[in-house]
Amino acid sequence: MSLKQYSFLILILGALATISPFSIDMYLPGFPRIATDLNTTIDKVQLSLTSYLIGISLGQMLYGPLLDRFGRKAPLFGGLILYVIASLGCALTDSVDSLIAMRFLQAMGGCVGLVASQALVSDLFPANKRAEVFSTITLVIAVSPMIAPTVGGYVTAAINWSWIFIILAGIGMLIIAAIYFFLPTGKQADESVSLRPKAVINGYATVIKQPQFLIYTLAGGLATAAPFAYIAGSSDVFMNIYHVTEQQYGWIFAFLAFAMIGSTQLNHFLLKKYKSEEIIKVTLLYQSALGFLLIVGVWNNWYNLYSLIGMMFIFLTGQGLTGPNTSALSLAPFRKHTGSASALMGSWRMGAGAIISAIVSFLHNNTAMPMVGMMAACSIGGLIILFTGSAAVRHRASKANVEEEISVLL
Repeated sequence: MSLKQYSFLILILGALATISPFSIDMYLPGFPRIATDLNTTIDKVQLSLTSYLIGISLGQMLYGPLLDRFGRKAPLFGGLILYVIASLGCALTDSVDSLIAMRFLQAMGGCVGLVASQALVSDLFPANKRAEVFSTITLVIAVSPMIAPTVGGYVTAAINWSWIFIILAGIGMLIIAAIYFFLPTGKQADESVSLRPKAVINGYATVIKQPQFLIYTLAGGLATAAPFAYIAGSSDVFMNIYHVTEQQYGWIFAFLAFAMIGSTQLNHFLLKKYKSEEIIKVTLLYQSALGFLLIVGVWNNWYNLYSLIGMMFIFLTGQGLTGPNTSALSLAPFRKHTGSASALMGSWRMGAGAIISAIVSFLHNNTAMPMVGMMAACSIGGLIILFTGSAAVRHRASKANVEEEISVLL
């Protein structure tokens, strides 16, 4: 594969994986305006984010078996067409309840890009290159929070927030065209994969029983849910507590997104010297410590706007290290059930994000504490799962070795 082909393929895979992040981030500056226009409150508008994350979580469980059974492209087209239709529905909504419902359908369609992009990495690249490829795709994804809220802020201020969803529909149609003309087929349809409920459940059970998958999916999924606490709470914190404008919020969001871009590039360098397992442990340790400092600082009113942004910037650098490495390690054991494994991994990540964002909305108290508290909880929880899970696997392996030695002696 030439460098040009490699770069173009990464761009398409990154665009697929970026559909949902772009859909999440672009309308955030419009929260206050949406609340006013739909005669509701910001915390109710925040539930449209939660419904989107629930849709992603459930949708990925659906697409996993479909991608294994019918190949990669047919489910992609079906999901993206639903995404485009639901995006237009969001633009035409006249109540917050219908917005919440349309966002759910939008997520159910768009989440196919998350599952398919991860499965295609396993299809098209050797195992020893996947962490690097995931890092590059994460870099493409990381650019979206720099662009999306800034564009969304200007669109909301200059025209209307409904145009954000019209733009998203247009992006969806462009991606459909790119898939049709340029994306390699990847894994072919496999008729041996059954879509009967019992067979689908058994396939997922096979994936879950793999210890490496379970540990890195659970730990990585909870750790990578931290940005959803930030996403859910940041518009309220920065625009209502620190009184920044819609455009200024977009630039703040873009600046904090740069934290992930830098760390994805750092990950390329670190992978040449360290294993993914080592990178993940160190990253979660420093994020947990920093999360604790965020809680203490907010509680004691240590931070002004600039110091809070600085602390969050340092915290968010960890996301560009944890995400790609846990993804690579989670999917490494699989060949036949890659689509199902990708779906389970993505479903847990977005499900955790939905829960975290809902908790931030529920705990809303006109301070930054719900946001930073849940960010810290995600990192600390991921660290606990990683260490306890790894210890359990080592204990099981040691016990198995002892039993084997005993059986040999007898």
